[in-house]
Amino acid sequence: MEAVLMIATIIIAITLTAVVLIQGANSGLGSAFGGDSGIYRTRRGVEKTLFTMTIGLAVLFLVLSLITVAVG
Repeated sequence: MEAVLMIATIIIAITLTAVVLIQGANSGLGSAFGGDSGIYRTRRGVEKTLFTMTIGLAVLFLVLSLITVAVG
C-alpha cells in the first residue's frame, strides 16, 4: 500500500511540475522582465484549463502526501 501511494505521489509531483512550467512558458516575454501590461484579463481556453489543473493537482498532491505520512 505504501509503495502505491509513494508512486502515485511521485507521478503527481512530476505532472504538477510540468503543468507549472507549461504555464510559465505561456506568459509573454515582456512579463519576464517586469513589463506586465497592467490590464486585467480573464483566463480562457487552454490557459484556464492549465490553471484549474494546477490547483487540482496541488490539492491532490497535498492529500496524497498527508495520507502517505498517516499510513507510514
